[in-house]
This record gives sequence, structure tokens and C-alpha cells, in this order.
Amino acid sequence: MYTKQFEIRWSDVDANRHLANSAYTNFMSHTRMAFFIEKGLDMKTIEEYNLSPVVFYEHMYYFKEAFLGQPITVSLEASGLSEDGMFFKFDHNFYNHKGENIAHCEMLGAWIDFTTRKLTGLPKKLFKLQDNFPKTNTFKILTKADTRVFGKKPVHLTA
Repeated sequence: MYTKQFEIRWSDVDANRHLANSAYTNFMSHTRMAFFIEKGLDMKTIEEYNLSPVVFYEHMYYFKEAFLGQPITVSLEASGLSEDGMFFKFDHNFYNHKGENIAHCEMLGAWIDFTTRKLTGLPKKLFKLQDNFPKTNTFKILTKADTRVFGKKPVHLTA
């Protein structure tokens, strides 16, 4: 399991004086990018391949509050990867200073080609880096169908 530690700052709390929803998202994003950098998918490398990660969804589950000044640990494990490296699904857990699991998030993302703005698989060199990703006990190979399991489609405004 990959972990990153943070201290809850004044700017991370909301009017309820606990960790704000947006701060959870920011901590997860920071954890993912630190993880990618550590695994060899740093900004310079993905820029060379004209790639960028994108998030499709983040489903949050909150169990317990976290407060200003408290340290938290955010974990990351791969719960799914596609055979071409296009899709990735990560599980994030948040732990307080006592090691209690205070929140959980399932996120699904993919890689896009920065020029075409279309989804793309990873080149072989980068694809091999996924072999060293920590994986959940429920890890699975993802398909395009896994990106549509919730049946959500855009509903456009009509004039």
C-alpha cells in the first residue's frame, strides 16, 4: 500500500470546522501524483509521451470527522487496471493519527493523449511500470464496460 501523510491546515476545513469535501479530493489528487512520480510517471515522462491522467469519478464514503491540526494518512492501491493501460481504478483510504479509517474513496481514471484529447493506452515502457503498483485484494482487469457500470450519460440542455 502506498501512503502519503498530511497535516490538516486552516484552508482544509469548512464551516463545520472539519475536513472539507474539497480537501479530501485535493489530498487524493496529491497522493496520486506523488505515487505516479515515485513509480516513474513523473510530469517530464508523461509530457514526453504527450499523456495526461484524467478522473472519471470519485465516490467518497465518510466514516468519521477529521479536524484542524490533526495528521492524516492517505493510502492508494490499484483495484483495477486495463490490459492496455488506458484505465486505472484506485482505492484511497484516509486514516487519522490513531490509525482509524475515517473515509474511503473509489476513483476511476484513464490516460488521454494531450493532442487529440482522446483516451489512449500506455506505451509499453510506461505500461510495465504498473507491474509494481500495490493492488487491493479485489483487484480486477478493467474493460471499457467497467467505465459505464453506473449508467450515467450526459443530459444536455435544449433550447
